[in-house]
Amino acid sequence: MRGMPGAEVTDKTVLRKRVAVVMQRRALDNRWQSEVWEPLGVLSGYEGSAEPRVLVEQADVKQWLYPGFELVLRPSEAEGYYHNVSSAEPCVFILWRMQGENAVPQFATASYDEASRWMDGGEKVDRVPMPPELFLWVGEFVERNYRSTPKKRIRPQSFLSPKDRAR
Repeated sequence: MRGMPGAEVTDKTVLRKRVAVVMQRRALDNRWQSEVWEPLGVLSGYEGSAEPRVLVEQADVKQWLYPGFELVLRPSEAEGYYHNVSSAEPCVFILWRMQGENAVPQFATASYDEASRWMDGGEKVDRVPMPPELFLWVGEFVERNYRSTPKKRIRPQSFLSPKDRAR
């Protein structure tokens, strides 16, 4: 059932790959905010423990590993993946929420369009660099599934006679 290490084909067009997200808390020297949380990166194909765990704990920085996420590639999002892998800095978008004192990732995507919808909905979304193996995987999916469609020019209404405008 696996097409490549860590990738799974569930039907002929949807691909899934397991990733883990690294979140970081940094201390700030700021009178209004004592710390900042941010995604730091993703690990492709992580197969370790399913429980979140601390990776680094120092006085001014703490990093958590959150395993068990899936990066899902769907043909309906192919244009969003294309925009991502053709950009100067391909990335993975992480939707995260505060739960108590910790920032916890909820979802990961490689689609610009999906991340935009999340942000339009008021969610906290940050980007992290896309690892090379994910870049190749997403790029291959885009090559197989994305077809650019030419935009049709719509003639402005002002060029139509008044009787044709009502149609």
